[in-house]
Amino acid sequence: MLPPLPSHLAAVLIMALALYGCGGSDPIVVIALHPSKSQIIYVATNDYIYKTRDGGQTWENLSRGMSHSRVISMAIDPTYPATVYAGTKGDAVFKSYDGGQRWTSLRNGLESNTVTSVVTQFMFDPRESSHLFVSTTMGVFESTNGGESWQKKMDGMTEVLMVVALTLDPTRPQMMYAGTSGGVYKSVNRAGRWEKANNGLVPPELIKSSRALGVTVVQVDPHAPDTVYAATLNGLYKSTDAAVSWTRIAQELPDQMISAMVLDRARAGTLYIASREGIHKSEDGGKTWKAINKGFTSLNIRSLAQSALDPKLFYAGTNGSGLYKSENGGETWVPMPPVRGKA
Repeated sequence: MLPPLPSHLAAVLIMALALYGCGGSDPIVVIALHPSKSQIIYVATNDYIYKTRDGGQTWENLSRGMSHSRVISMAIDPTYPATVYAGTKGDAVFKSYDGGQRWTSLRNGLESNTVTSVVTQFMFDPRESSHLFVSTTMGVFESTNGGESWQKKMDGMTEVLMVVALTLDPTRPQMMYAGTSGGVYKSVNRAGRWEKANNGLVPPELIKSSRALGVTVVQVDPHAPDTVYAATLNGLYKSTDAAVSWTRIAQELPDQMISAMVLDRARAGTLYIASREGIHKSEDGGKTWKAINKGFTSLNIRSLAQSALDPKLFYAGTNGSGLYKSENGGETWVPMPPVRGKA
């Protein structure tokens, strides 16, 4: 009999399988929308990055020059949108300066291991886009030079390894939150020091345990910055005091393993969550929910994005039935042409 995996590796594998899948049809893993040109969309599947310049009618394969590692996170520079970042499952970060036509590997300072290193999310400093952070299975890393070099920022996060999600308070960008394999951590000095923020998020007897809870998404309410939501592999939680305490909400939803979450930038108190049972919407801060799945042929939703230009325009990526579009806030969904393109 093989010896059991160390606890930190077991947590990594469990969360990776839950979040990124382990076979079958290619999911639409990532949707990245151009900040000022609505016709330009990037998506990543299990195999390739694709780009459309005509709103999804045709797609171009942009994976030339990249490794064969799966891309599971992407980000478009909000100041210079021709600059695109891609995070991989096992081969660190790639960057393109020309809208994805050519890619450069950026791994100076990043710990990369083909078994455990996964770049799960990018986060830009709202005041300077060349200053950014990434969450990875090896921790949080910071770059002040557009990814040319990275520095690990894990002080106070000694009990966890895998960091899945990052967010910051847009009104106080020095205040950051990290979703990890051990719950939520908070920093009030821009990742200089992290403190565990799990009160109410996990049972008291487990609050000191790094295996407490797997967080998949953490976001700050753009209309009420002391309100923070944490989506997990086992339910949705809400804090109204900047993560001092948490309350579990949305327990009536049919699937508690949440894959994506969007807080509506135009309507206060409105949020959307995606899971293996479709998309659900709340207009009262998570008190009540309704399913908004009209038009889907599969309810297994992997990714969800809201347009920065039109708050009623949404895109949803499924775990096997393609990309969908809604122009009325999710009330109805229309399948888009298949995401295919020649390399």
